[in-house]
Amino acid sequence: MSDAQPPINRPTLTSTVDEAADVPAFDDEERPARVLTGRIGWGVAVVAFAVAVLVLVQVFRPLPQGSQYYLIIFLAGTLPLVFLAYRSGVPLPARWRRPDRDRPTVADWVLAVLAVGVCLYPVLGGYNAFLDRQGLLAPTDVAMGAVLLILVVEACRRTTGWVLPLVCILFLAYGYYGGLLPQSWSIAHAGLDFDQIVDALYNSGSGFYGTPLDVAASYVVLFTIYGAVLDLSGAGRFFVDLSVAAFRRSRSAAGRTAVASGFLLGTVSGSGTATAVSVGAVTWPILRRAGYPPEQAGGMLAAAGVGAILSPPTLGAAAFIVAEYLGVSYLVVLGWAMIPTVLYYLGILLAVEIDARRFRVRAVDLEVPSAWRLLARFGYHFSSLVAIVVLLAVGVSATRSVVYATALAFLLSFLDRKGWLTPRRLFEALSVGVRGVLPVAAVCAAAGIITAITTKTGLGAQLASLLVRTAEAMADNRTAVLALTVVFAAIALALLGLAVPVTASFIIGWVIIGPALLALDVPAPAAAMFVFYYSVLSEVTPPTALAAVGASAITGGRTVPTMWQALKYALPAFLVPIAFVLTDSGEYLLARGPWLGIVWTTAAACAAVAALAVATGGWLLGVGRATAIPRVLAALAGLLLLYLHPITIAIAVALLLVAAVLVWWRRRSDPAATVPAARQAPTPAAPTPDAQTSPPSSLEKEST
Repeated sequence: MSDAQPPINRPTLTSTVDEAADVPAFDDEERPARVLTGRIGWGVAVVAFAVAVLVLVQVFRPLPQGSQYYLIIFLAGTLPLVFLAYRSGVPLPARWRRPDRDRPTVADWVLAVLAVGVCLYPVLGGYNAFLDRQGLLAPTDVAMGAVLLILVVEACRRTTGWVLPLVCILFLAYGYYGGLLPQSWSIAHAGLDFDQIVDALYNSGSGFYGTPLDVAASYVVLFTIYGAVLDLSGAGRFFVDLSVAAFRRSRSAAGRTAVASGFLLGTVSGSGTATAVSVGAVTWPILRRAGYPPEQAGGMLAAAGVGAILSPPTLGAAAFIVAEYLGVSYLVVLGWAMIPTVLYYLGILLAVEIDARRFRVRAVDLEVPSAWRLLARFGYHFSSLVAIVVLLAVGVSATRSVVYATALAFLLSFLDRKGWLTPRRLFEALSVGVRGVLPVAAVCAAAGIITAITTKTGLGAQLASLLVRTAEAMADNRTAVLALTVVFAAIALALLGLAVPVTASFIIGWVIIGPALLALDVPAPAAAMFVFYYSVLSEVTPPTALAAVGASAITGGRTVPTMWQALKYALPAFLVPIAFVLTDSGEYLLARGPWLGIVWTTAAACAAVAALAVATGGWLLGVGRATAIPRVLAALAGLLLLYLHPITIAIAVALLLVAAVLVWWRRRSDPAATVPAARQAPTPAAPTPDAQTSPPSSLEKEST
């Protein structure tokens, strides 16, 4: 391909490119993906391309044998790739270690071949006959199902770490040994024998081939393919360049650029950690020159990156599961997410403006074209994103909408010579798209273990009942019971999210906590979005906070302080979901209800986010620094505003007025006390030795 460029091309940020090249890359420790090259890399790419073709054909000409047959073929194509594309992570003696860690071992090849065999066994041995043996599996069926169970758990361990596999093993143990529990316990059951467990996992629609894997194979993979095509066409770089150009003259331009870049890139990737790393690699040099400390900048990048999982039109994988569980279209879920997304980014932007004043950051001069010139030349990259929403609105299915949008992005790539999707690059995009869904497929197949055991034993209903009874034992008033249940549920989901990926966290949370909220007459959409948001926010919750870990590797800041800064930026997002379920008006924040109700609840929620930004940032925009008392008053006002009741809103407004008067009076009486001391720009952090690997692809879903 020629290197010739059109007169207007990608703006080169001359002030940042050299610095960005020295930024340490982030290696996601929970997804140690190999960089496959040579014949092995080519072979994996060919198989991934074949899976992509199968997925695309399935959209328009579904296999006549049904969806479960398709899921069997899909798992047979993706599960072996997990063992070839991801390292085992098991430490080996020095004499057994291979000099090239990116080449699959003999054990990896054996597991890959086994995965192909056990996945295709129901098809090769007679699919209809296999289905007829449901509930009465032959010994060979049980053996094959047991091997697939081991392989799925191992694939999940390779892509996410040890915690989720241990959770799966715990559920399996509960299903097998539950009959030994005292029958007076509410969670006791009759017990399942091993054949029953394998039958539920291997030969039913609620196990490996249940809703989670169906969502990964029908929706998520199409969006990862779309993201790969859009990214290779140059859209990702354009989004960052546009963000830089839009805010280049403002004092807080550096922070605004990071947040806007996170939002725009999030529409492509849907991955919090990958977005934080991708944005940070470009914007950290700008933030550093502006005067942001590494931990502060890392927290900002992490919070902006997590917004990728909350940003329409490509929400995380869990959003597709919400649509499947509730039986609604994906467009409806996008509508529910609109106002919460606005509130999330409003909180981050207010925190950015406050920090710009607290740290007295400087404007950074960047030699970039104007935003209007960029839009005129490369604005066509937005076309496919708009096309998805328009097609969904006119009744086209989500799967066909994203395929049409992918085709549009492919055609538009020829408007920029550097982004041409030649046959070779199109092959690469389809292969990368399927590789991006491998962690999601492994997690979704493993999540089938949890859903199957929960369904067979009735565990979800029992735990939900226990949660409600605990709240009722502490209070008699229905509102108090609901409030306690919501608080317990939020804590449980936050702790669950520390251990397992977003998708699995939502599935477990929905089958256990969802019924508790529904039993208290919380509308199903509000309950589902409550569980969804708390599952997502685990990426900025210490002590795991993967997005913050990735951002700290980019900025060179300390990891734990970066996590706390990310939590500060995202704090309003932890409280807004509670408003969904606490009052009847909370459902208006999901754009469900009369337009007047939606308007006033949105205004109240925006005021609540602003009040919480004052409380966490210690600054009232337009007035000055806030001391302890005004910050406490602002925090109380924010909580009262989120209750979304006229009386609490009136009290909150009064508290905010008092806080504003106190800040104004202090500034008037002592102007010097409201001006922070000037700070020097932090010294660039040296890259760490263990952070010299390539950054994770923006398509690898942490959406898992």
